[in-house]
Amino acid sequence: MRLIVCAAGWFALLPGALAQSKPMQLIIVDPGHFHATLLQKEMYPSLAPRVSVYATLGPEVLDYLNRISLFNSRKEDPTHWDLDVHLSADPMGEMLRDQRVRDRRGDIAVFTGRNRAKIDRILAALEAGLHVLADKPWIISPADLPKLERALALAEEKKLAAYDIMTERYEVTSQLQREFVNDADVFGKMETGSAADPAVVGRSVHHVMKTVAGVPLRRPAWFFDIAEYGEGLADVGTHVVDLVQWTAFPDQKIDFRKDIRVTAGRRWPLTLSKAQFGRVTGESEYPAALAPHVHDGRLDYYCNNSVDYWLRGVHVKLEIVWNWEAPAGSGDVYEAFFRGTKASVEIRQGAAEKFVPELYVVARGSRAETAAAVKKKVAALQTRWPGLGIEDTERGLRLTIPEKFRVGHEAHFAQVTNRFFEYVRSPGSLPAWEKDYMLAKYYVSTRGVELGGAR
Repeated sequence: MRLIVCAAGWFALLPGALAQSKPMQLIIVDPGHFHATLLQKEMYPSLAPRVSVYATLGPEVLDYLNRISLFNSRKEDPTHWDLDVHLSADPMGEMLRDQRVRDRRGDIAVFTGRNRAKIDRILAALEAGLHVLADKPWIISPADLPKLERALALAEEKKLAAYDIMTERYEVTSQLQREFVNDADVFGKMETGSAADPAVVGRSVHHVMKTVAGVPLRRPAWFFDIAEYGEGLADVGTHVVDLVQWTAFPDQKIDFRKDIRVTAGRRWPLTLSKAQFGRVTGESEYPAALAPHVHDGRLDYYCNNSVDYWLRGVHVKLEIVWNWEAPAGSGDVYEAFFRGTKASVEIRQGAAEKFVPELYVVARGSRAETAAAVKKKVAALQTRWPGLGIEDTERGLRLTIPEKFRVGHEAHFAQVTNRFFEYVRSPGSLPAWEKDYMLAKYYVSTRGVELGGAR
């Protein structure tokens, strides 16, 4: 079946239309996760409005089309995407076949959603000469690490950009944490810590039931199949692992075979009632794939993990948690603590912060010396973050961040996409350390899950 979706958002069946052939054309394959739509929440000068979509007919592609239609029809700054939609039982196969037809050729393949087979699709797209922008995670099993290595090597060989969507690097508190951790006058040197008292601690909390871009989120039933989608550490946990190495060892080579040792992992379930499962999926029954995890009518969803590892001798402990729904006035949470010889630099997001991420610098020695060093650093950062300030509190020196820099999670997708376009235009500009970071983070996330599931 062939569809064209015009800018107004109406759907019309056409027997076969000419696809535009323009530079930088997106190809969306099986948009099974709402992140596919967030990439299209705004228009990009480097990107053609015509987008090819290959999917299986079902609620996931309908949700995608609805969200794009809402973007196109909103009153303020509407988008004008034209969707060339192909519906079939084998969307990936049809996309690859169309790539051999000149007038349907695209440039960038986007993969979101189902994670188990994602790396095979990425490899096939790269083999077909496509740049790849893929949502995390690229792999959920340590057995697929060699495929990840092959994909990154293949992109390099073919001079293609292959990039995963690390949105959390664009959160202002994470960027500021990186700045202060790497200021020797403020932070000193990174402590190594110990297994019992790690020098780096990270905690991420997400919620199954939420609203995205103003629309209640509907999750497919396979989202709860950990063999298909992965456990929490393998999925959203990749952001936290990435932020640790990006903050502690910025722009540096990391050899996951030598510089990392994963020492412990643990997992535990979020138990959902049948009513909760039905509310978020729209399904009246649990699918057969989830039967091993259903007990007395309730689903044990193994989405919660902790992992302990050392990175270049620094002991790290991370915890990834999923809850059902956020309390009123709050949302997803990210907290991170880096301990140096002079100070610790901490992102906190609790009730005291009104559930908004805030950055603190806590002196471990002379408070006066730390305050002077922080003041000097803040002055140096004014060109990038004008209006950045300091508040001296009982809980440490809190950075006061102008609201204009708190753009929110959904806006980070456009920031990542624009960075990716730079690498598409000049694939050789992709830093060498990004490849190391990819391998390192997926080694930690998959090995941590593996240890957590070992019994």
